[in-house]
Amino acid sequence: MTDDAGQFGKLYVVSTPIGNMGDFSFRAVEVLRSVALVLAEDTRHSRVLLDKYDVRTPMASYHEHNEAKATPRLVERLLAGEDMALISDAGTPLLSDPGQRLVRAAIDAGVPVVPIPGASALLAALVASGLDAERFTFFGFLPRKGKERLAALEAIASSPHTAVLYEAPSRVAGSLRELSEKAGDRAAVVARELTKQFEELRRGTLESLGAYYRETPPRGEVVILIAGAPDVARDENAMIEEARALRAGGLSVRDIAAELAKRGTPRNLAYRIARTVE
Repeated sequence: MTDDAGQFGKLYVVSTPIGNMGDFSFRAVEVLRSVALVLAEDTRHSRVLLDKYDVRTPMASYHEHNEAKATPRLVERLLAGEDMALISDAGTPLLSDPGQRLVRAAIDAGVPVVPIPGASALLAALVASGLDAERFTFFGFLPRKGKERLAALEAIASSPHTAVLYEAPSRVAGSLRELSEKAGDRAAVVARELTKQFEELRRGTLESLGAYYRETPPRGEVVILIAGAPDVARDENAMIEEARALRAGGLSVRDIAAELAKRGTPRNLAYRIARTVE
């Protein structure tokens, strides 16, 4: 930060409710009232929220389609002493939402960046999931297809920590199926409509949840959480012994792989181990 930082404006990164309006903090409202400009993904959407709390501050659109062009001009205004607030349509900005470019540019220019904490679907789902919350990895939205999607699925399958991702409701069942194929039938949670009237956290395994949502397509905003991978290096010998016992019991290679996957073994590893006892 430069010696002139005290003369600069501040960029506030403000969390907004993800559903329940009661989750809007007093501090957030005060900040939004005090700044010169509020930057929002969709000004029409955010105007409803601000009107509810009598926030009359001017607004401007800031989203993935205009951030490259708008950022230098906004930084100039911050350097001139204007305070600004960045919000997203819901929740905490930058988490699968635009804003990283502006925050980085403000920091590089010596402008103070001030977080105003609040609602986050990511953290709300994590703390209520029952899965390990000590260490986790947030994957945002999965890529739609191709090598990027395959790489993300494999990273989730191999992660030793809880994985958290956002998903569109129409793709939940398909993503759960693909995750099950890569990660085995691991413990998982689907959190839906958090803080809203029809909030739901459904716990099970990737396979059971995938089957449920194929029959009952979800609605609303969805967070998927997947338990971390087992320590396969330590347990592989034990899994081979399990596979041998299953083979001795008359199971086919395919059935052995399926059974190992149900016990938490990544599916590709389960097939490899099953083939060793043919």
